[in-house]
Amino acid sequence: MNWLNISTENCPIQRTLDIVGEKWTLLLLRDAVNGVRRFEDFHRHIGLSESVLTDRLRKLVTAGILKVTPYQEPGSRARNEYRLTSKGWDLWPVLMALRQWGDQHAADPEGPVLDVRHAECGAPVRAVVTCGDERVPLGPAEVTVLPGPSARPRP
Repeated sequence: MNWLNISTENCPIQRTLDIVGEKWTLLLLRDAVNGVRRFEDFHRHIGLSESVLTDRLRKLVTAGILKVTPYQEPGSRARNEYRLTSKGWDLWPVLMALRQWGDQHAADPEGPVLDVRHAECGAPVRAVVTCGDERVPLGPAEVTVLPGPSARPRP
């Protein structure tokens, strides 16, 4: 297969990046995975402007990655929380892979910011590409890439 002969117009990586491929969006997802739910908490923790935060949250809700859940503190007006949907949680392995790469190639000299471990045995968590049948870890040299059913020739 010659990759340069395949159109990238309908590339799933490109489509994904159209939704989540902006720095602030990924940082919002990082915080949502770690339990942040309220606008003011996202704003304070990430430090982006209210207008950018509003825009990114709206895009994630529209894409079905976050859902809006109303809440009200006693004596206050009703507000919204933003919670990950199952579609949003499906991005968790992507975030773990980015964290893993960052820990290896862009780490703070003092070590990782987060120590992510398996709750049951305490072992470090790693993002790994595996075979769908055998569940064995795979590297780039151990896979074959072929055009799929939606592959189109490049114009």
